[in-house]
Amino acid sequence: MTYETIKKNYDRKLWSLKMVKTAVAKGVITPEQYHEITGETYIE
Repeated sequence: MTYETIKKNYDRKLWSLKMVKTAVAKGVITPEQYHEITGETYIE
């Protein structure tokens, strides 16, 4: 899984905020990338 894939899936409504948040928790993307994808600040 990459940032680009996660962003594409989120934009297509295939991924929820919770799923993107899980990607941050697992270290796949950074909190900054979470913000770029969702427009929201990452809070653990």
